[in-house]
Amino acid sequence: MIKFLMISKIINSQVIQLNYEELLIESECSNIITKEKPLNAYDGRINGNKIAIRRNLSTKEKTCVLAEELGHYYTTVGNILDQSHTGNRKQEHHARLWAYNKLVGLDGIVNAYQHKCRDLYEIADYLEVTEDFLYDTLSAYQNKYGTHVKYENYIITFIPTLNVNLIQTNPTQQT
Repeated sequence: MIKFLMISKIINSQVIQLNYEELLIESECSNIITKEKPLNAYDGRINGNKIAIRRNLSTKEKTCVLAEELGHYYTTVGNILDQSHTGNRKQEHHARLWAYNKLVGLDGIVNAYQHKCRDLYEIADYLEVTEDFLYDTLSAYQNKYGTHVKYENYIITFIPTLNVNLIQTNPTQQT
């Protein structure tokens, strides 16, 4: 059985990334029980359809942790706590990439550019994620896409710094 549900908001034909409350709704729609608990060793844990999130995290931190735990729910099989095994590390990577795409994505990077975000702090604030999560996202995208990627009408450059450029199209010459 494939476990997968993608909820996203679309406003003016733009995909808007989800915040903590909306991720909780997605969890509920997928019959996932999510509770905030006083965890000590981890920020989040998943067991079957039950997710525990550390209670004393900020809302942005909870958003990032919940997205990763949902990534585990949708992409991981079995117990992968032992990261000394290559297969477990691969599954961890897939779960994190799922979270990066869910909360940031190339859409989010372009949307932040369109909303005049000028640095990583402003982008993270706009997307309602932590700066560390955004940095990890950009690092994963650099590994996936290389120095840059063409996305819709934009070139997103990851090296040496994040940069988004609109591709200018020249109107055809009429004779």
